[in-house]
Amino acid sequence: MLAQGVGVNRPGAFAEYIVLPVSNIWKHNPKVPLEIAAKGVGVETGAASVLARIGELDQAKRLTDDIAKRFPLDALEQEVTIAGIQALAQMHRGNPARAVELLQASLPYELGEYAGLTPAYERGEAFLQMREGKEAEQEFQKIIDHRGVDPFDFPLAKLGQARACALQGDKAKARARYDDFFALWKDADPDVPLLKSAKAEYGKLQ
Repeated sequence: MLAQGVGVNRPGAFAEYIVLPVSNIWKHNPKVPLEIAAKGVGVETGAASVLARIGELDQAKRLTDDIAKRFPLDALEQEVTIAGIQALAQMHRGNPARAVELLQASLPYELGEYAGLTPAYERGEAFLQMREGKEAEQEFQKIIDHRGVDPFDFPLAKLGQARACALQGDKAKARARYDDFFALWKDADPDVPLLKSAKAEYGKLQ
């Protein structure tokens, strides 16, 4: 099968021909331009989330507006994806309280297959920014209590709890949570900025 047929006819594509199970094949309608057919909403939402997280807010908004326009009646896209991206943008603008408000829309979907506990993690981040340690700790605890739902966020939830405990003045508990995080990230590149920040924070607790 030509790689062009699955929308990977781009510089750096892995091969001119690929092999896929028949059950995974979607037949492209030749009347639909490949540039449009290859544009999946998952790619767009993922890109918008990353852009919002790193502060590229104008680009994130353009993608978010496109998602909203294409899926106006999709509750998951509107109340989970778009709300989450907008919340990240508000945190970058220094409005964590508004971020918490936006993330309320996703509460009914938490622990579900689509939302998982990503909104809880983002809510925890917002509470940290607001210096509301108790509320932040509770949000991160949701992830710790349901590790199988969001296994990739589990180490970051430990770090979030460490920061939340430090805000509450509980240095012993904060150190324990930092130790949990360091144990989970023991094989991480030591130059990862998040890890370096965590170690610096830990040092101030001694």
